[in-house]
Amino acid sequence: MKSYLILEDGLTFAGDAFGAQIAAAGEVVFNTGMTGYQEAITDPSYTNQLITFTYPLIGNYGVELSHNQAPTAGCAAVIVRQLAELPNHYAQQMNLDEFLQQQNVPGIQGIDTRQLTKHIRQHGTLKAILITAPLVIPFTDAYAAIQQKKAPLERATFTTPHAQQHVVLIDFGTKKAIIDQLLAQHCNVDVVPYTTSLAAINELQPDGIFLSNGPDDPADYQIALPLIQALQVKYPLAGICLGHQLLALANGAHTYKLQYGHRGLNHPVKDVATGKTILTSQNHGYAVAADSLANTPLQLTAFELNDHSVEGLRHESLPVISVQYHPEANPGPTDALGFFKEFCELMAVNKAKNSSVA
Repeated sequence: MKSYLILEDGLTFAGDAFGAQIAAAGEVVFNTGMTGYQEAITDPSYTNQLITFTYPLIGNYGVELSHNQAPTAGCAAVIVRQLAELPNHYAQQMNLDEFLQQQNVPGIQGIDTRQLTKHIRQHGTLKAILITAPLVIPFTDAYAAIQQKKAPLERATFTTPHAQQHVVLIDFGTKKAIIDQLLAQHCNVDVVPYTTSLAAINELQPDGIFLSNGPDDPADYQIALPLIQALQVKYPLAGICLGHQLLALANGAHTYKLQYGHRGLNHPVKDVATGKTILTSQNHGYAVAADSLANTPLQLTAFELNDHSVEGLRHESLPVISVQYHPEANPGPTDALGFFKEFCELMAVNKAKNSSVA
């Protein structure tokens, strides 16, 4: 079956459909990772986005369900140059085509993803629709008719043997790998919606608070800022990606939309204190404005070497830290896993201080 990718500026690509046979609409973005397509497809930060994979062959090692980062796919559609027809991996349970059918996500293959990526880099992130017939009505009408918001997922409590600390994770669209890393640090984790009240969180008696990643513009989450402001003065707090941006907004900084975002596995980030550079996994379309930090209690701790955007923050007087990149990787390099250990050390110090006061 033919499929058509139509951008809001009129650029159109014709290819072959795979996955679910439905229409999709959303922002079209690109991911430069050579691997990790399954983790990206199930990353909630991609909610309502059409992911273009720049690596030319996608699906070559199939799908193994334990690698999912959420119970269901977040993205609206998948765009590839070539879909692997004969994936080969000892642990694969199905191929990518079958997985997308199961997840009700459409795909298109056989288009020039290099041209599409260069177009996005030149013109910025654009709205797009994916349909199985040529467009016969205005783009704006088709986009409004097709686009749909996915319902937030219900979350639960995660425990680990010999737990030493208890973390409440504020869920804006968290990845499974973040929870896994907290469990690996011997933390029990309660995952709660970002609409949860301060009183309800206090009743859980956490040792620390974690702000997750998630989709969309951080300015859309104004309802969460008073909660973050209240939590950071009471508990050690850490944030990743969207959580990092919301922490910045809660402390008086500003955010802005990147021209085409950071989505890939090899973004170099430099630590201000040590001068050390690490490679990081990233997936975000917005960033914290560096010049807006001057009149806030936040200090810059890391920056991206390609465009010098803000990648890390620390509160000047509170046990509060955040990073723009994904230290849990999945997919990507594990250079930054120490972020979770740093957060746990903040909780341990705070707990010891409170015990001595008591």
